[in-house]
Amino acid sequence: MSRAAELASVLETADSLAIVCHDNPDPDCLASALALEAIAVKQDVDDVTIVYGGEISHQQNRAFVNMLDISLEPVEDAAIDDYGCIGFVDHARPGANTQLSDDITPDIVVDHHPGDPGDARFTDVRTRYGATATIFVEYLGELGVEPTTRLASALLFALHRERLDFVREPTRREYEAALAVYPNADLETLEQLYGSAFSPGTIDAIGRAIATRERRGSSLVASVGKTAETDALPQAADYLLNLEGVDTVLVYGIVDDAIRLSGRSIDPRVHMGETLEDGFDGLGAVGGHHDMAGGRIQLGLFADEAGDDEELLEFIGGRLTRRFFDALNLDGDG
Repeated sequence: MSRAAELASVLETADSLAIVCHDNPDPDCLASALALEAIAVKQDVDDVTIVYGGEISHQQNRAFVNMLDISLEPVEDAAIDDYGCIGFVDHARPGANTQLSDDITPDIVVDHHPGDPGDARFTDVRTRYGATATIFVEYLGELGVEPTTRLASALLFALHRERLDFVREPTRREYEAALAVYPNADLETLEQLYGSAFSPGTIDAIGRAIATRERRGSSLVASVGKTAETDALPQAADYLLNLEGVDTVLVYGIVDDAIRLSGRSIDPRVHMGETLEDGFDGLGAVGGHHDMAGGRIQLGLFADEAGDDEELLEFIGGRLTRRFFDALNLDGDG
């Protein structure tokens, strides 16, 4: 039995399904949720709800939800325990990247990030794939589910965004998946999504990252300061990678009650996920892929060491910068 058929068999026995996105979901997560919803409807699941935690703050992600009319419910408003089946998409570990309690065990886990999915009835974690959407495109083909224009558009945009328009280590599967959904996608909608405007908060955060950057060799660390725009961190990291001679970037900032980290690298010698684990494991939840990674460190570890926000950021920045450069084996002379 194929993995797609195994997934279908799990859904056949469910009368309701809660699809849980990771916190602050991106297009790969949201498109994968839509694909799982389509598969569930094909298996006659009567009640399907997509839930998420955190915020959808990235301007493209907000436009993605609005233009594709994606119905979402905040996870705190959903009675998750009342659903007959719980599915995780684009994340695997209960309690690690979701506001859901780690006491909740999902029935379905589909992801491309490394992580322990626990005791789920159906698990498909493919770390060699560049996007979770790729896995779902394969499922749709194997199960004979023809994607609607809305779903095809969502999947195609997710494939491009997750692999940054195929600049950073796409696999052949991402190209094949994109070709599979391209005929049904609305390219005009995708063009509008790429033209979504930055919010003022994101522009401010990126501006601060540019101004505070500290470089050592071809690596760079920068701060977005204190911001409500969680997605400004990866956007700032992507932007700073455009600097001449820079191939590895870490951006940090304070969001709510935590320090957020976002790392990017196009240096084949640097595994960004392992680098963040070497530098910050034990302080918080960190990890990711060869080219991109992230993390969250509770502010409680640092908050008592300084008074106002600027002092706190200076205190945090010095320690994070030192740990990151040490993890890259860079001394202070570069």
